[in-house]
Amino acid sequence: MTPELSQKLSSAVDSMPAFPKSVQRIIELSRDVNCSPKDLVEVIDKDPVVTVKILKVVNSAYFSLPKQVTSVAHAVVFLGFNTIKNLALSIAAIGMLPKENAAGFDAQQYLLHSLATAGIAKKLALKLDGADPMDCFIAGLLHDFGKVVFAQFMPTEFKKALEHCQANGTSLHLALRETLGADHAVVGAMLVEKWRFAPPLVETIRNQYGPELADTDMIACVFAANQISKKLAFGFGGNPQIEELPPSVARRLGGTLAQVIERAGDLTDLFEEAKVFAKL
Repeated sequence: MTPELSQKLSSAVDSMPAFPKSVQRIIELSRDVNCSPKDLVEVIDKDPVVTVKILKVVNSAYFSLPKQVTSVAHAVVFLGFNTIKNLALSIAAIGMLPKENAAGFDAQQYLLHSLATAGIAKKLALKLDGADPMDCFIAGLLHDFGKVVFAQFMPTEFKKALEHCQANGTSLHLALRETLGADHAVVGAMLVEKWRFAPPLVETIRNQYGPELADTDMIACVFAANQISKKLAFGFGGNPQIEELPPSVARRLGGTLAQVIERAGDLTDLFEEAKVFAKL
């Protein structure tokens, strides 16, 4: 990457909105070893928008809780401190999606793809000892967020890469590397690092393609979930190319892409839930 490109990408990332003050405070609390669940609840309760959205998600079929949750305090009891923290951060990230962009990138289809990938990644993680299901959900949700940066701040170049990708059936990350010199994984990692997400999540987003593909359970879940989401046409993130699972991913998940899909069972309900999430 040239110094000029690096500066341009940094400028684009810096131009992305900051999280709401309540979510910024949640990030601060998450770094405080003395922070209690009560501290988290107090911050969220002061933001009615985040509160309503958290309760809507928590009470969705996705979590299948035994009874309706009517307060953030109860949500923390049922799902735990880290899950509620990550959910608040995710809601904030979803709220940053632009309704329109000059690249012609369909943000709603992108969101459906990302939410479906998140749900599938969580489902796959339940079968692996080294993957935290909620961390995989967040990583799946944000794995393509670099595309949002490109769509907003480098729309001409991004549109060219999208057209090249769709005309030739090649992977979007390769088209972006060819036309821009960097792909959305690099920019997405820069963004989530700016947002102060945990290093494993940053590394998962940065190293999710090609030779850079890292050999971890989280990477395996997110990579496979991304391909499954594309294979089943759960939304569309701008990339029509479906890749077979690399050896490291196939080893961790115990089979080929087709075998993993077969073992996952019917994912229609999961996609329907993604549609519910997308309306937040």
